[in-house]
Amino acid sequence: MPDTFLTHSEEETIALGREIATRLKPPALVLLIGELGSGKTTLAKGIISGLGAAAVEEVASPTFTLIHEYGRQPKVFHVDLYRLDHPPELDTLGLDDLWDQNAVVLIEWGEKFSQRLPNERLEIHLEYSGEQERRITVFW
Repeated sequence: MPDTFLTHSEEETIALGREIATRLKPPALVLLIGELGSGKTTLAKGIISGLGAAAVEEVASPTFTLIHEYGRQPKVFHVDLYRLDHPPELDTLGLDDLWDQNAVVLIEWGEKFSQRLPNERLEIHLEYSGEQERRITVFW
């Protein structure tokens, strides 16, 4: 059964990410699904900091580098597939190697290639509900 949350600021979205982190046990795959600017990276900041892998201010969108790696135990990989258009491009990233690690893998825009990703995953959908408000649904 999914849980739905409303956040009204970046700080609240980060706090929700920290709360979600308390329920993640590696290995874990998390898809962050939502429109451009819906808060995916902001939520990822909360999850990554909540896992103790990096401070909020150290977490940035991996839009141009495609993968950022944080922490040691657990290791967290933050992936952004926005710039990829074709399934064969995934092969160049080495994502298959990430599934074999005892890590948390956060993927923004993963729905673009959901058929190529493991079925055992947590999906988090983010939507605008107002200028600052976000509706965040977690499918546990």
